[in-house]
Amino acid sequence: MIQIDQLSFGYSKQKPLFEQVNLVLPPGNIYGLLGKNGAGKSTLIKMIAGLLYPTQGQIEVAGFQPKDRYPEFLREIYLVAEEFYLPSIRIDRFVKMYSPFYPRFDQERFEGYLSEFQLTQDQKLSALSYGQKKKFLLSFGLATDCKLLILDEPTNGLDIPSKSQFRKVVANAIHEERSFMISTHQVRDMENLIDPIIILDEGQVVFFQDYASVSDKLTFTRQANPPEEKGLIYSESNFGGHIVVKERGSEEETHLSLELLFNAVVSSKEKIRDIFQN
Repeated sequence: MIQIDQLSFGYSKQKPLFEQVNLVLPPGNIYGLLGKNGAGKSTLIKMIAGLLYPTQGQIEVAGFQPKDRYPEFLREIYLVAEEFYLPSIRIDRFVKMYSPFYPRFDQERFEGYLSEFQLTQDQKLSALSYGQKKKFLLSFGLATDCKLLILDEPTNGLDIPSKSQFRKVVANAIHEERSFMISTHQVRDMENLIDPIIILDEGQVVFFQDYASVSDKLTFTRQANPPEEKGLIYSESNFGGHIVVKERGSEEETHLSLELLFNAVVSSKEKIRDIFQN
């Protein structure tokens, strides 16, 4: 689905953002793209969508070079950006204008998604709140049945019930010929949804593993006393105790905390790399 080879990019020649990044993403998964603010998440997804061009290397998506922007490619990709513009028209008018571009657009599914998010087709886009606009764009993107749906900070502007609806709708829409990429810094919203997990840091992909591999290699626990150094990867104080990430060894499997995993990877990249290379 997505193949990135020796990708380099920078907004200035003096300070490249990415240097020789390699990544292969097969179809059928909901990929989570995590990183600190400024790590390059939005930049990478714009390059995958063909909105920015690599300075070196190449990207291939569904057999196309995104930079070429062929209509056949654009029909198979839909980006819900964090910041967007919507025309001042009704939802049904928008669908009538834009859905014909997507050959597999499913009107019945679109209406079902709208109903799930408590939206109606007679509503005017300009009158919707930011969160409602996000729900509309997600509904439209899912209904296109495009091969790659990219969501940049999709839960921004959503209340707690809407975040739950978002997870349910997205999880039910994935299939073996389709991929979703979700770029976010709100990692708690994505637990039990994204898999595999991609973490960017300092211009590189420093982590790319699925949930099963993480659960097999690491444990996430809370304890009262300071942790021992043996097997320790990361710890932080929390309400009089300690939250700890350790190499699993022979211990029982624990619940994966996405937030703790991110902190552990960013703070202890070499330890993490050594553990997952073995």
